Amino acid sequence: MALEIGTDMTRFPSPGHLISWAGLCPRNDESAGKRRSTRTRKSGTWLKTTLVTAAWSAVRVKATYLRAQFLRIKARRGAKKAIMAVAASMLQAAFFRLRDGVAYRDLGSEHFDRRDKSKAIGRLIRRLGDLGCEVEIKAVVA
Repeated sequence: MALEIGTDMTRFPSPGHLISWAGLCPRNDESAGKRRSTRTRKSGTWLKTTLVTAAWSAVRVKATYLRAQFLRIKARRGAKKAIMAVAASMLQAAFFRLRDGVAYRDLGSEHFDRRDKSKAIGRLIRRLGDLGCEVEIKAVVA
């Protein structure tokens, strides 16, 4: 990966610029309220192919942030869109590792549940309701 983008991250003002250069972000093509194709653009680099392949491997590892992100997006948008998002996250992590010289720290599979507990509770209650269960909520006093 370093051969494609180099180790000097000052070329890219933000991680978004690097993700766009690699061809991992969807297009935003809209005119007069009509949305056209959102396919990712063709990329002449090996970087995109390598990251997507690595993302498919990364989502198979249990209890990681990347797997949690994949499953969360896959439920709404489908597997292919989700894998592109995971690949973009991996490239963003690489950007900060190269720019700041810090080690990768996985946020864990519970990251999205910790971020907003009330959202997670509501989602799980709706899911149980869809399965035909009636739920009564009681707060636990610790």
